[in-house]
Amino acid sequence: MFRRREPVPFAFLAEADRFRSNVTPPPRGRASLGEVAGRWLLGLTLVAGLIGALVLAMPALSTPVGKPAQQSQASQGH
Repeated sequence: MFRRREPVPFAFLAEADRFRSNVTPPPRGRASLGEVAGRWLLGLTLVAGLIGALVLAMPALSTPVGKPAQQSQASQGH
């Protein structure tokens, strides 16, 4: 097999990892007090919702301990 001498198309993609830009992005602005309070309120609402769902689901997930399982009369035979 012989190798091709001409440059590979899209060779600039291979060099993309070595490229460094000299343009710096603008600095991020600080969040206002309202934005910070809104994020906290959203987080607390999500956590309260998860805790509430867990509290409401606990009785459905628990198994009754005191009563033995009763069989219906139809399953006992005639």
